[in-house]
Amino acid sequence: MNEYVLIMRHEDGQKVASPEQIQVWMKQTMDWIGGIAAQNKFVSGTGLPFDDARVVNHNRVITNGPFGDIKETIGGFIIVKAESADEAAEFAKGCPVLQGEGNTVEVRKVAKNDDTH
Repeated sequence: MNEYVLIMRHEDGQKVASPEQIQVWMKQTMDWIGGIAAQNKFVSGTGLPFDDARVVNHNRVITNGPFGDIKETIGGFIIVKAESADEAAEFAKGCPVLQGEGNTVEVRKVAKNDDTH
C-alpha cells in the first residue's frame, strides 16, 4: 500500500466565502475525511490558510500571499493510503472543493525512501 497526497486547488483563491459558507464546507470536508478514516485509509492533512503567507521567487524576492500573478492556489491537502493512484483518485472525487467551478484535486504518490524516481 502506498501513500498519496490529494492537493486541493482553488481556481481563484482571491474569492472570499462568507463565514456561513466556510462552516458548511468545513463540515462537508470533515465528513469526507471521516469516510476515508472509517476505511483506515486517512494518514494526515491540513488546510493552508491564505493569510500570513509568502512566496519566494527564483530571484529570492519575497512577496506577500500566494496570490499575485498566479491563477490558482492550493487550499490544503490530505494524505491517504491506497493500493493505486486510481483508488486515491476515487477518494479525491468525493472532495467538497470540487463543488467550485474550475477547482481541482491533484493526486500524487508520496515518494518512499527506497523509491528511485
